[in-house]
Amino acid sequence: MTVARDASGPVAALSAFASQVHPVFMLPPLAASLFGAVLAADAVPALDGSFAPLAAGVHALAIFCAVYTAHVKDGYVDFYVRGEDDAHPMSRRGCLAGLVGAGVGFAAATLGVVLLAGPLAAVLTLPTWVIGYLHAPQLDTNPITATAGYPVGIALAICGGYATQAGALAPAPLAFAGVFLAVLTGVKVIDDATDYEYDRSIDKRTVAVVLGRRRARRLAYWLMGGGLFAVVAFTVDGLFPPSAPVGVVAFAAVAVLAADRDAATATMLLVRGAYLLLAGLVVAVFFRPLAGVPLPDVTVLGPYTYLATEVVFGSLAVWLLVRARALRRALVTVAVVYPLAYVWDWYTLEVGVFAITMRTGVELLGIPLEEHLFMFVVPALVLGVHETVHGRVAPPADAGEEPTPADD
Repeated sequence: MTVARDASGPVAALSAFASQVHPVFMLPPLAASLFGAVLAADAVPALDGSFAPLAAGVHALAIFCAVYTAHVKDGYVDFYVRGEDDAHPMSRRGCLAGLVGAGVGFAAATLGVVLLAGPLAAVLTLPTWVIGYLHAPQLDTNPITATAGYPVGIALAICGGYATQAGALAPAPLAFAGVFLAVLTGVKVIDDATDYEYDRSIDKRTVAVVLGRRRARRLAYWLMGGGLFAVVAFTVDGLFPPSAPVGVVAFAAVAVLAADRDAATATMLLVRGAYLLLAGLVVAVFFRPLAGVPLPDVTVLGPYTYLATEVVFGSLAVWLLVRARALRRALVTVAVVYPLAYVWDWYTLEVGVFAITMRTGVELLGIPLEEHLFMFVVPALVLGVHETVHGRVAPPADAGEEPTPADD
């Protein structure tokens, strides 16, 4: 049987099989599986930090086989069924052999998961192969399943990896899985836009085709932003380690750089940003570098504390507005809002709704100096974020895109 399409022999066969191992897409699911296992070893008191490497390895093998199945099936459909690809290294029989081999490997690994870790881990593992096998041509024609398939696989890999160690699930792995589901779905929305013209020509309903590229880009950033905010919220709540937001800062910086880039470049940047996010969370969970470290106490500035925070956030607001070329318009808007805010602020202070302790004591027109600055800083920051989001996350429509309500 000839495995390679244009050559024969064992070397060509091995090369053809190896061609379906795509590290960029293969490594994150494997890392997610091991991340779930590490999370369980760290978080479950009964495990006392112990780690079952054999169970973790067998689960990672099952995930590998599921992703390999997706790659082989997708390549087969795109080349032999749809005629989308110009070339493919595997013959028809080679693709069949790859699917059978990956399926047998997945079944054996899943059986190993059952024996080593119990049925729950296997139940969480089985859908990853189903998603991989059905990705093409069944799931990749629907905007929801085409976009969320890979992120759902990552989420299942985290939960399954956790279950291989703990034999159960807990809020922490579910929360981490939800974060990556949201963030990676956003990345996938942008990635699918790289084939917008072709997908539109064959009526393939990706999110970009259904919503238009500008609206799809906005949706992608809402998903990624929601996932990143969840990390911060879960950290404040105590579910995530204190250093978890470090990964958020790294990914957010990359997302800002990618905001006004074309889909291909943005995808390249965001995929690497996702690696940084995962690395940051792994370090946070495994090493807990900020455990026991108290929050910075800015009240050491005494009466200048409130003023110092306003300088920091006010500087951020000015930077955003200058970057968006909206400083003058924003100042006009803030000036119009200021009289209403002044009356509101004076009244609430007068009737004792709240008190300001860490302030200079300087008053102007009946209210603290800091409150006057606050009434400029807050709306200016809101306007800066607004101008940045609507000016950079939604770049002009690319050539060939028909105007849609999404582009308003």
